[in-house]
Amino acid sequence: MRIVMNFFKTFLAGLLAFVVGSVLSFFLWIIVLIGIVAVMGGSEPIVVPSNSILKIDLAETLTDAPSTDPMAGFDFMSMSKTPQLPLYKALCAIDAAATDDRIEGIYLRMNGTGGVESLAVLEELREALVGFKESGKFIVSYNEGYGQGGYYLASAADKIYLQPQGAMDWMGLSQELMFFKGLLDKLGVKAEVFRPTVCKYKSAVEPYILDKMSPANREQMQQLVNSMWKNLSSKVAEARGIDYDALQRMTDELQVVLPEEALEKGFVDSLLYEDQMDDVFAELGVETNEDGTYNYVTLGDYASQLSADVKHLSAPQVAIVYADGTIVDGEGSDGDIYGNTLARKLSEVRKNEDIAAVVLRVNSPGGSALASDLIWREMELLKAEKPVIVSMGGYAASGGYYISCPADVIVADRMTLTGSIGVFGLMFNLHDALTDKLGITVDGVRSNASASVSMVNPLTATQRAASMRSVDKVYETFTTNVANGRNLAIDHVLDIAGGRVWSGDDAKGIGLIDDFGGLKAAIALAADKAELGDEYRVTEQVEQPEGFAAILASLNAQVRAKIKCSQLGILTKDYERMREALSQEGILMYCPYKVEMK
Repeated sequence: MRIVMNFFKTFLAGLLAFVVGSVLSFFLWIIVLIGIVAVMGGSEPIVVPSNSILKIDLAETLTDAPSTDPMAGFDFMSMSKTPQLPLYKALCAIDAAATDDRIEGIYLRMNGTGGVESLAVLEELREALVGFKESGKFIVSYNEGYGQGGYYLASAADKIYLQPQGAMDWMGLSQELMFFKGLLDKLGVKAEVFRPTVCKYKSAVEPYILDKMSPANREQMQQLVNSMWKNLSSKVAEARGIDYDALQRMTDELQVVLPEEALEKGFVDSLLYEDQMDDVFAELGVETNEDGTYNYVTLGDYASQLSADVKHLSAPQVAIVYADGTIVDGEGSDGDIYGNTLARKLSEVRKNEDIAAVVLRVNSPGGSALASDLIWREMELLKAEKPVIVSMGGYAASGGYYISCPADVIVADRMTLTGSIGVFGLMFNLHDALTDKLGITVDGVRSNASASVSMVNPLTATQRAASMRSVDKVYETFTTNVANGRNLAIDHVLDIAGGRVWSGDDAKGIGLIDDFGGLKAAIALAADKAELGDEYRVTEQVEQPEGFAAILASLNAQVRAKIKCSQLGILTKDYERMREALSQEGILMYCPYKVEMK
């Protein structure tokens, strides 16, 4: 009897704990959702008063493409939301401000570059600022310290101000890679690589088979950072009236670190505290409110209050389709480019009679060769019916270039990373790791000699030869499609291919792109090709996931990301690159490199 009573006590206690836990979890989710609604909910309409200063603060996250995450920018830990501003809306806002009588000028408050995705996005934003200056309105910049990306953007300003105890970060560009061969050797894991011999620059596999850069990879990466730095530093030198060679000496010798050095070398115009910026605006003729304050409107708020021009609502459309992320197989909408999904989207815009021309905005390192080919086919069909312009973002390499090559015109920023025309296959052999390190053996039967291809058994010569035939075939198709799409001789394509990456600045001279320019330049080209004149409207073809399931999926991703970041710290980015590269299967058109501003 006592045993029965103990059982029921334990059972009832467990049941009570389950019920109480479920109720508490329910109310916890209610609290979380109330917080989400409060933060994400609608706000008061933005009103832009006269005598306003447009404030561009890089604490706002500037994205290449509109986010498809319903919780983008929301932090469930702090119940706060970081503003998300797509590049196209930012560019339109700056253009509109140039002719808006309510806007007196632009104030660049350079809180770092953490909110900017790439050098190419910075380049497009800077070009928009240069265009704004033609209106005759002022641009001034201030910060406690300037990183290189922030300063590059600030160099478009009429005047640059720095906090008296601030700092400058001006040292040049670098690209560093982490190699894992030593780790794999210790674990007994062997990387099986399938790469055409001519693809010596296709270096995505090198971290798993070498312990340092190959000569070919070092050559291409050195040229890439040199090209990007030359473009960036030459614009700074021109804008600030600094001799280019002298600027390089300053950079090599780290002569611009302290505020006094930045002032002496001509990088900044004055050393001020932020409250002294009020005097700067007064000298520029900006009127204050009755209480002596100035009217500021952020770029995000200003962009949100811009309304569509109603006279164009019935006009033909120039559609922007975004290809943003790694190219993967199948269907989805979680931040990658799913081959079937994007192919279907391109088919829809092809069949839509209201769409007269298409701009494909590509910001991708590539990925699955099969998914890339599905998208390429739809690009070919689309081009046969409507003008198609590709606008390259931060990078459009490997598979990202494959899906771009059918376009009528390709435009890229000078600091876009592109090319990487090459393929590879990669798998890991865990046989020795399982046997020697863990004492695990594998045995089985098969109907034919090559029936089993897996990570637990070494590849046979026949299996390796079959894999290489597939890789060689894909490379031949890749180079042929580039030659046909770009109207280039196949011998020339083979010379510039081999998996080599190029900056946008170098890509034009070898025929990989047609001209330099950003998203707005691509839109203008598309309208011109379709002979639309000024009577057209721009539509962004973006599907936003909705509903409770989408919110939960986003929150779950945030939890995983925070746990991962807390465990890996500064190694998070390297882990993400490795995870992205190793998560794909089959033959890949993939380039893992990004040149990041430090």
